[in-house]
Amino acid sequence: MNKQEKNQLIEVLDGMLNENKNFYLADISGLTAEENSALRRLCYKREVSLQVVKNTLLKKAFEKNTTDFSELYDVLVGNTSIMQAEAANGPAKVIKEFRTKNEKPILKAAYLEESLYIGDENLAALSDLKSKDELIGDIITLLQSPAKNVILALQSGGNKLSGIVKTLQEKTL
Repeated sequence: MNKQEKNQLIEVLDGMLNENKNFYLADISGLTAEENSALRRLCYKREVSLQVVKNTLLKKAFEKNTTDFSELYDVLVGNTSIMQAEAANGPAKVIKEFRTKNEKPILKAAYLEESLYIGDENLAALSDLKSKDELIGDIITLLQSPAKNVILALQSGGNKLSGIVKTLQEKTL
């Protein structure tokens, strides 16, 4: 890879970091070709992009970026893959699901909406995070619940009230 190609790759990585504020760094070394294919298929199915990157190029992209990624420099050792998805918890769920049958990938670090998580011990917490769509759905459900209760109470009360009025009307006739 010549210097121009490296600079282009650094530009691509920098653009990716600016566009998507959610990414995971993982170690997928040691996977067999079959396991690697299975991981890539799972990522594709879950709409998670997986890309193996050179540590030096990723570090240069971090340095070029306006966000301070200096805390991530220490994890740029060995094999590094970058995973990203629209849902902040998407890559964590893929890693957790894939590790039910394999030892890898190992989570090195995650950067989610300006929050930094370093180490594999954060995987469980990251996979349990709710996505933006899930949170919106929960809020809508909570907001609809009291309104539904009021409407149901009025409807059932209206039926009872009309029944009482009809009964009284028939008795008076």
